[in-house]
Amino acid sequence: MTTFLLPAEPIGSLDEYLATAIGGSGVRRAHDLGPTATIDEVTRSGLRGRGGGGFPTGQKWAGIAAQTGGRRYLVCNGAEGEPGTFKDRALLRANPYQLVEGVVIAAFAIGAAEAFICLKASFEREIGAVTRAVQEFQAAGLWGDCTVTIVAGPDEYLFGEEKAMLEVIEGNEPLPRWLPPYLHGLFATAPQLGWQSTDNEAGSTHGGTGSNPTLVNNVETLSNIPHIVSRGADWFRSMGTTDSPGTIVTTVVGDVVAPDVGEVEMGTPLRAVIDAVGSGVAVGRTVKAVFSGVANAVVTAADLDVPVSYEGFDAIGSGMGSAGFIVYDDTTCMVDAAYRFSRFLSIESCGQCPPCKLGSSAITEHLERIETGVGDAGDLDVITGWLGHVTDGNRCYLAVEEQIVVTSIMREFAEEFADHVEHHRCPRPRRLPIPKLIDLVDGRAVYDDSFWRKQPDWTYADDA
Repeated sequence: MTTFLLPAEPIGSLDEYLATAIGGSGVRRAHDLGPTATIDEVTRSGLRGRGGGGFPTGQKWAGIAAQTGGRRYLVCNGAEGEPGTFKDRALLRANPYQLVEGVVIAAFAIGAAEAFICLKASFEREIGAVTRAVQEFQAAGLWGDCTVTIVAGPDEYLFGEEKAMLEVIEGNEPLPRWLPPYLHGLFATAPQLGWQSTDNEAGSTHGGTGSNPTLVNNVETLSNIPHIVSRGADWFRSMGTTDSPGTIVTTVVGDVVAPDVGEVEMGTPLRAVIDAVGSGVAVGRTVKAVFSGVANAVVTAADLDVPVSYEGFDAIGSGMGSAGFIVYDDTTCMVDAAYRFSRFLSIESCGQCPPCKLGSSAITEHLERIETGVGDAGDLDVITGWLGHVTDGNRCYLAVEEQIVVTSIMREFAEEFADHVEHHRCPRPRRLPIPKLIDLVDGRAVYDDSFWRKQPDWTYADDA
């Protein structure tokens, strides 16, 4: 099987990258083709966004390039806050140069005036790698006319939400806007619904007026670009499926022998991915449930042969997300899993939409009552009621995630909820970590234990 995004050995310099078959050739071919033909090549490849949404990349580029509302901007989303996911950081550690070349090509194709590469400030190793790669590209004359800023953002989950990311770039908190970046982009002066426009008159270096359409692409999406532009759309389509071409970089953590990141061809069965990337579950254990982050419905043992593709997961009523798979074996309490995922989302909710913050917090509280043995049928009724309204007025996807993931667990494992309510105890007591990854190396996942001290206002319990 072809793998190209994760080299066998990390690429540590521009000279090493240029010595590979791909290094620098994507930029050269893009300039030979011109912006329109470059976008056409990406469109023909069928590349879909690897940030979780799976939107056709070429279509997204073409939409931005066709707009005339002020300046155009490019944003690379490397915030990676989805539990169970480490693939963007793995890519930046293995080869930051393909990402930087992808940014150069994308900026050229859409006519971006400026590019922003956004990472969490806690990703110190990755920020260092990207900074070095950008500087080497610039010194070698490979960057082009577009200026670039590397943004070190906050640790909040919503920093990775594209509308909130624009707010952070502009110096604000990660609070999602109403309108998407292609309608209301960076430093836009055109007002949007219930939101204050940016004043570019008082000393701002970002001139122009209007909506400033902004392209936001994920690290993995942009890392694919040099390979596609250099080798051609047909090469990319020779891998994967018709609707999901290429490979995907997947993370497998949880109840597996050796958590890891690996590149697999789209269409590979989920069962095979768990075995190949995570070395399977322990001897004597079986897979009970798999979550693709906290944004999609649970995948049960009956569906482990689902193809890892957008259409494959859609067919079973779930979603592939960023291909970060959290595996739970048969010793897991699914009520506890629901509680912990719900708590993560309720804490990370920003509070701009009251039904989201109030609803996710109430759902979490009543799930905890059931899990700890003090719940009753009334708690189930409250949870069900809030699940129908938690998304009211939502301006981002977080409330939908709460609705989808909790509803799916309650539906697929209804007997476990009933057992907790009837017997007032958890039959499978073990503390499940929130798989928010700090590091993943040599088969060992390091989770962020400090998250349990995080409070709904984003402060920490032991802060002064």
